[in-house]
Amino acid sequence: MKDLLPDLCDHYEQDVRWLPQTFVDYGGKSIFFGEVVTLRCFEDNSLVRDIVSQDGKGKVLFIDGHGSCNRALLGDQLALLAVKNGWQGIVINGAARDVATLGDLDLGVKALGACPIKTVKRQTGDQNVTLTVAHTMIYPGDYLYADRNGVLLSRDELDLSVL
Repeated sequence: MKDLLPDLCDHYEQDVRWLPQTFVDYGGKSIFFGEVVTLRCFEDNSLVRDIVSQDGKGKVLFIDGHGSCNRALLGDQLALLAVKNGWQGIVINGAARDVATLGDLDLGVKALGACPIKTVKRQTGDQNVTLTVAHTMIYPGDYLYADRNGVLLSRDELDLSVL
């Protein structure tokens, strides 16, 4: 299957929320989905390391970097840690770096753009909070479905076997 979201929209039209944000695909996994873990941070990825160091089986990390592309919130080192711990994907309302390497990893990665500059480390941010991105609410525990068509959210896990 190369396109998941159109089928989900057709079958679960009343159950999904479209995130009207344009992301660039950087990860080696073009289709990914899982339970959402949220993080709000600004130009500081200290807490990203803490989160991707945990078991990520069946989960997707959504990082709200307030749309800033001045510093990268994800690079190859953290992405490798995410793969090691079973994360399905990472969506960043901000920037990523080491994008050629990210494309070789078994991890879905979407970001607004690329930036080669690393973040400052101040241990700041808010984990497992409700986010608002592109006028769309993203709740911890939501389910996120992503492919090259974009990002869909659902309050409940969707049965993909019906597609």
